Amino acid sequence: MSIITDFTRMWLTRSVKPFIFRNEYDQVLPYEECQDLGLYVHIPFCKQLCSFCPYCKELYSDEKCNHYLDALIREIHMVGGQQKKQATSLYFGGGTPALAAERLAEIIVAMEEHFTITQGIGVELHPDNVTVPVLRTLRDAGVTKLSIGIQSFQEKYQSILGRTAVDRRTLLDALSKVPFETVSMDFIFALPGQSFEDLREDIDTAFQSGANHVAIYPFIDFTFTSSTIPPMGKREKRVLLDNITRYCMEKGYTRNSIWTFSSEAAASYSSMTRDNFLGFGCSATTLLRDQFKVNTFSVEEYCKRIDHESVPTSLTLRFTPQQRMLYYLFWTAYSTKVDAAAFLRLFGVPLKKMYGMELRLAKLIGFITERDGVYEMTLKGAFYYHYYENFYTLAYIDKMWGLLRNEAFPERMEF
Repeated sequence: MSIITDFTRMWLTRSVKPFIFRNEYDQVLPYEECQDLGLYVHIPFCKQLCSFCPYCKELYSDEKCNHYLDALIREIHMVGGQQKKQATSLYFGGGTPALAAERLAEIIVAMEEHFTITQGIGVELHPDNVTVPVLRTLRDAGVTKLSIGIQSFQEKYQSILGRTAVDRRTLLDALSKVPFETVSMDFIFALPGQSFEDLREDIDTAFQSGANHVAIYPFIDFTFTSSTIPPMGKREKRVLLDNITRYCMEKGYTRNSIWTFSSEAAASYSSMTRDNFLGFGCSATTLLRDQFKVNTFSVEEYCKRIDHESVPTSLTLRFTPQQRMLYYLFWTAYSTKVDAAAFLRLFGVPLKKMYGMELRLAKLIGFITERDGVYEMTLKGAFYYHYYENFYTLAYIDKMWGLLRNEAFPERMEF
């Protein structure tokens, strides 16, 4: 895996220099000149820990959660103490952010002291959180988008994932009584024995149960999780992804990204596809013009840093210009499209000048098409993006998260 990702990095950055993360941080983050700035808040507490989930999380306790949220609000004021800035969106992830539903309004107020949020506020939910009282609390706090981690409506896959059954009628009843701009439901594909019919049933049930957006994420076997689920083979996975994409397109759904579809054009949910973003809380990442940062994964050490009035950054990568271009292209491609004009605005150099040969090759082998300077993935290209993303995840993200789960502030890491 590392051979593939190392070769790709060297080829596309035109350098043998690796990505080098160091134990350093800027007390004042230089985000004032950043455009298309997103905001992300991580709340790492869960009522139970799912074995397949790789994200930073720990068991919920009222005392620990409130202590953490106090520190989180102080981090927001610490980082945001510059001139008020426009931000596209605010997303709460976890963990299970709805466990802190009663305090989300307090966090949003703190954010709005420093940022003007223009495209809505999203929160991730466990299906058990989808009740009328919780939804009303979230909506009253200013939340406009929901992402519900269904994973599967079917008992055979809920059992594999260690999840409990989802009551579809309760879900629909709560969502119909407390409407939101976007209701996204997340599903996992490429589970053992999973068929197109299984996924089609889940998607149909989601749209019948109050969703106007679905996300169908591939199962990835991280080395540091305790999951025993075997991964699906490449050929079988491609057939599944292609069939579900064709089905959604035939139904008239809008494809928002590699594996997300919406039944309404305005429905969207993505905390990743931003040119720049600020992350708050444990494990949250920050992407700026020339650097990438990740906060410590330790709740205890996070709170200690904030108590000492220091930002909780664990590792910082200082990009070369070509590394930043590669990072931008990789995550922008997640939307299935790359706009040459947007690349020029961000980097001041034409996309074709930097990657003309690669774009011609991608068109030749059927990965992309081009129209008016916008490059769009074909079904074949979307699958191979997903296939490469799996290598990237295991070579880079798995390595980083595995280290940060064991060391709050490691000295150095490189890929």
